[in-house]
This record gives sequence, C-alpha cells and structure tokens, in this order.
Amino acid sequence: MDLEHVLRGSVPRPGGFDDVVVTVSSGQVTQVRSPASDDPESSGILLPGLVDIHNHGGGGASFHSTSSDEIAVAAGVHHAAGTTTLLASTVTDAPDRLLEVVAALATAAEAGLIAGIHMEGPFLANSCRGAHDPDRLMAPDVGLTRELLAAGRGQLRVMTLAADLPGADEVAAVLAEAGAVVALGHTAATAAQARAFLAGPGSLVTHLFNGMPPAHHRDPGPVLGSLGAAGVGDACVELIADGIHLADETVRAVMSMVPGSVVLVTDAMAAAGMADGDYQLGPLSVEVRSGVARVADGTGSGSIAGGTSRLMDQVRRQAAAGIDLAMLMKAASVRPASVVGIDAGRLDVGARADLVVCDESLQPVRVMRGGVWLSS
Repeated sequence: MDLEHVLRGSVPRPGGFDDVVVTVSSGQVTQVRSPASDDPESSGILLPGLVDIHNHGGGGASFHSTSSDEIAVAAGVHHAAGTTTLLASTVTDAPDRLLEVVAALATAAEAGLIAGIHMEGPFLANSCRGAHDPDRLMAPDVGLTRELLAAGRGQLRVMTLAADLPGADEVAAVLAEAGAVVALGHTAATAAQARAFLAGPGSLVTHLFNGMPPAHHRDPGPVLGSLGAAGVGDACVELIADGIHLADETVRAVMSMVPGSVVLVTDAMAAAGMADGDYQLGPLSVEVRSGVARVADGTGSGSIAGGTSRLMDQVRRQAAAGIDLAMLMKAASVRPASVVGIDAGRLDVGARADLVVCDESLQPVRVMRGGVWLSS
C-alpha cells in the first residue's frame, strides 16, 4: 500500500513565506492547501527538489564513466543533498570513449537515476578550453554528433558548443532537429556572434563568464553578448554561484539584469561532497585544495576544474548574501527544468513528489524523491 505523507512548512514567496500543507500520495503531490487547526506542526522550510543541469559527479565518483555503480554513487550524493533531478555531464574525450560514456549514461537515464545527458565538448575553443584536454578537442563534426545522438537514445538533452568554430552552426542544426538544447560555451565568440547564436539555434549559455574572455568596455565579447540576448529573448544563462567561479556581487548583478533568465548550476566534479585530495575529471588529473578544484599542473595554479559544491550550498550562500529565496529557487528548480524540457522542480498538485525540508539556515533536514524519503 502506498503511504500518504502530510507535511506542513514554509514555502518561499517573493519577499517572504507562505505556510502551507502538502499531501503526497503514490509518489505525487496530491494537495497543496492552507493549514487547518488540526494539521501537524511545521517541519521547517519546504522547497521543491532542486534541478542541476550541469553536473560532472560527486562523492568521489564521475559521470564520465561506463560504470553503472560509479554513476549511481555520483547521482546519489546530489540526490541526498536536495538535487532530486540532474543531468549528467561529460567532458572532452576521444570519440570512442565519448560514445561509450553516453551509452552508459543513457541507460542510467532510462532507469530514472538521472534526467538526461549534457555533453560539454569536444567541440570547444582551445583558447577557452578551461579543464578540457587540448589534445582531444575537435572541430564541430556533424557525423560524430549524429553518432552521439544515436548512442544517447533520446537522452542527450544539452550540448555545449563554441559558436566561433567553423561548423558549429551545422552541428547546432542537427542537435536542434533532434530536440537537444544547444548551449553556447567555452567560446571566444564576439558579442555579435554570441547574440546571433542565441537568437538562432542556441537557448542556453554554459557557465557565463567561465570558459570565455572577460568582458571589456570596448570588446564586450560573449559575456555581454549573452546577457544582451538573455535580456531580449528566451536564452538563459548558467551561473556557478559558489563564490569560487563567480564573486557573489557578480551573481547579484546578473540576477538584477536578467532576473528571469538565470539558471544556477554546480559544474560539480567528483570532489563534490568530499574532502580535499586528488581526483579525475575525464582524462585530466585534478587537485582539490581548500575546496577549489584545479587541473593538476605541478604549480597549484592550473585552470579551475569544475565545482565542489552542491546546488543547495549555492542557494544557501546567495540567500545569505541577500538575494530573495523565491528568486533563487526559480533559478535552481523549475527554470532549469523548463530549459531542458523536463517536468521537475515544482511543488504543485500533480508534480512528482520531490521535496526538500530545510531548517531556518537552509540546511537540508530530509529529502524526498518520487515520494520516498532518502537517507542522508
């Protein structure tokens, strides 16, 4: 028999909270209403399950893997921390290896462990490669793109492309025809190229500011081109709001400029939820010191190599910095889900019962995924 859960808590609304009672039955939210006198006491702050559309792993495990056990560990670490829906991200690698990884991730998606695949590379600009192996970067290739889509069996939801590379438009057209989201990233595109790309096949910007030249008042580049496109169109911009990839003031500024277009992501790698140490990001070795992941180059100053936060960490950090929690939650739940075409991140009747119960400091206390409480 399916258990029914009745939870009372504070749900963030613009400028404050509403006290509500949520009923869950058969894995779905079946009722959301105002409290009555005989309802249970509040459990704390109630949030919809978070949605992370750019995530390379966690718990010492990587999504860039053909091991079902490793993929499950990486997903579980984020699920338990409140990210009940996520895309598994790959990194640049040899074509044969990418095809194997995508096929394994497609199996995990079909099992419901992840919500699909995000491919970051291999069609990225060498000058903006960040933590991607320069020896495995490739020019955009329509044939390989079709092979990757076939290996993904309908689960390849996002691919990051450098718009300035010859052939990017042709690959973008193939992706769009297959229903995949085309993301602009790791690119040295001009502002005009970025705007055109996002007005055409592109609808997402991969970790804005990171993996692209900094904006200059006489050379706005992809940063200001992307913000301009987001301000007038439907494109959304990813922000890694962990205080490492972006300063908190930068996050605040972007959320003020394009409040309806921000998507929070972790870009998490295997070290998320783990101690400092040595890890792998695809074919590259990574060292994590004081929570900062960098490509191991012998100097300790290599390129930042993904994140070590989980999405709730970013929500908590930015709420403490003064950004409205309701605004943050849209950027960490329903908006990223909408961008990639999945139904998640809602606390509404008929939605899958993905809930996060938090204390007043936004630390997760309990997490429900599909109507089942997860162990922490």
